[in-house]
Amino acid sequence: MAATAIVPGLWEVSLGFVNAFVLESPDSLAVIDTGIAGSAGKLLEAIKEMGREPADVRHLLVTHCHSDHAGSVAELKRLTGATVTMHPLDAEMVRAGKALRPLKPAPGLFNAFVCRFLLPSAPTEVEAAEVEHEVGDGERLPIAGGLQAIHVPGHCAGQLAFLWPEHGGVLIAADAAANVFGLALSPLYEDLAEGQRSLAKLAALEFETACFGHGKPIKSGAAALFRKKWYPAPTPGRKSTTNAA
Repeated sequence: MAATAIVPGLWEVSLGFVNAFVLESPDSLAVIDTGIAGSAGKLLEAIKEMGREPADVRHLLVTHCHSDHAGSVAELKRLTGATVTMHPLDAEMVRAGKALRPLKPAPGLFNAFVCRFLLPSAPTEVEAAEVEHEVGDGERLPIAGGLQAIHVPGHCAGQLAFLWPEHGGVLIAADAAANVFGLALSPLYEDLAEGQRSLAKLAALEFETACFGHGKPIKSGAAALFRKKWYPAPTPGRKSTTNAA
């Protein structure tokens, strides 16, 4: 299970249909998202291929509670002793072993397909885990020289993105957007209008690179692409025609 370098110090680990990320510091590693249940071994294998050890993992940053992102938190925590950081709304879910709030599809046939045929099989629970640290919008984490947490609800009420200021700015967008068939909305949202406001918020930031929970990274000019699609936010009551996957 190879890790792929996105920029120096940030690695992407593909866990099938979802991505996790490893952020390096000289004295520690931060794993961002953990994949579905049973993914901890794959993540640790990738970390060993990077020349690091499980004991180097000191931080688990979980973008949101869905089972493809939080499914292996408890397992990876046991294997590494790392502490977990989440937004308070989704930390409450993971502590209770809950993984899903009601979701509806974004516009588009593909998104309707995902909602109808794939969502019903998505786990509604994860193994409960302690979350030691809760962070809110704009807080800076003392990891890899400083990592800014950005609250981006819509797809999930307690979802966080992370902005790393190195290398011209690197956005780890979680499921605020996807880049599977090109940059687009995620297929499913708790609140689509809220999700569009979150994307406008991200589009107002400066970053050269963007990484996603689903799909390939954008390695240059990422903020300009976000702004072209999502800034400013759509006017309330007016249907957006530019964002469907």
